[in-house]
Amino acid sequence: MSSSEKCPYHEGRVVIGPAFKADAPARYARLRALGPIHPAEFHRGLQGWVVVGHDLARQALNHPALLKDATPAADALAAAGYVLHQPSVGLGAQMMEADPPEHGRLRRLASAAFTPRRTAELAPRIERIAHDLIDAMPPSGEFDLMEAFNNPLPASVIAELLGIPAEHHPDFRRWSGLALQVASPGHRPALAGLHGLLAELVAEKRRRPGDDLLSALVAVRDEEDGRLSEEELVGTAMMLVVAGHESTVNLLGNAVLALLRHPEQLRLLRERPELMAGAVEEFLRYDTSVERSTSRYASEELELGGVRIPRGGMITVALGSAGHDLPRTGADDPAVLDVTRPAARHLAFGHGIHYCLGAPLARLETTVALRVLLSRVPGLELAAPVDSLDWIGSGIIRGVLSLPVRRRAC
Repeated sequence: MSSSEKCPYHEGRVVIGPAFKADAPARYARLRALGPIHPAEFHRGLQGWVVVGHDLARQALNHPALLKDATPAADALAAAGYVLHQPSVGLGAQMMEADPPEHGRLRRLASAAFTPRRTAELAPRIERIAHDLIDAMPPSGEFDLMEAFNNPLPASVIAELLGIPAEHHPDFRRWSGLALQVASPGHRPALAGLHGLLAELVAEKRRRPGDDLLSALVAVRDEEDGRLSEEELVGTAMMLVVAGHESTVNLLGNAVLALLRHPEQLRLLRERPELMAGAVEEFLRYDTSVERSTSRYASEELELGGVRIPRGGMITVALGSAGHDLPRTGADDPAVLDVTRPAARHLAFGHGIHYCLGAPLARLETTVALRVLLSRVPGLELAAPVDSLDWIGSGIIRGVLSLPVRRRAC
């Protein structure tokens, strides 16, 4: 079979669609063998380049001429049906889509409220939520672990962190799950629903602040940076919800799936729970949930990995692929899941100024959730063939839509 058959191309560009995403690790491996950067076609036929090599990925993520400002690419985006500067149907005004100096201002203000102390204080509550969800699981038989555990845990954590009232949790969970599935008909309505809910809550927290992150974001002020505007508050909350919730949902799903496919690693982690923190880094490397970075656009003509990128050219970085760009020798074989790996090199949280602000929370949630799950549910096994699983077909997130498992009575 030719490489073009294994990795479908259209007019010389690799097509990153549902078929590619379902087989992403193998497809990216074949691309890495051909080079660190490739022309690609994305959702709605949008064209650009995908970086698959680790070293070039680090360079691209921190390149001073690769910016979030999409103005140079406005014509190409419009031709693909994207409309710039519509915060009501996007993630709004927030740091993930901002460039310096505005990015620095937004990040400093958000960081002042989203502190390491606030994250660390969540550990007991995360553990309680995990236990409650396991208590509600059937004692034996088959069920969907995504629905029973992996989806509701991060949703509950981020909802409580932001101070979202319980009556809004069902809509919040549904909208969060659709927000990054760009090919889904529910994508734009979900973003609009989240935006409307968070705008209402920002106004409410301004009138009656509570002990929650949204109230802290409303109150934060900096002598140099002033404070967040109304739209920046909503945008920052949107970023925390969409990036923080959906990435952790699928990090949990991918981690459990990897362990169920590698029972010797599962057994080792159960026997040695002290390995969990390092194991989470290995899950981030082995099959990370944020498959690709958000897009960057060339503010000028430049060269990247020996390829000429014109002004306005769109670049995305395959974060999952970068974690597999390691020497294939001994224990460092990137195709091997090894929960004892001493230093799992990955770019799962990005690199440079856009390094994920919520990385400590994602690590904490995953570590606590997996520790509780493995200790409380010893008889867990896959209830469907791996090749029958349905994967998210669009967007930057990698994960299964459902994870059928069987819980053996013990």
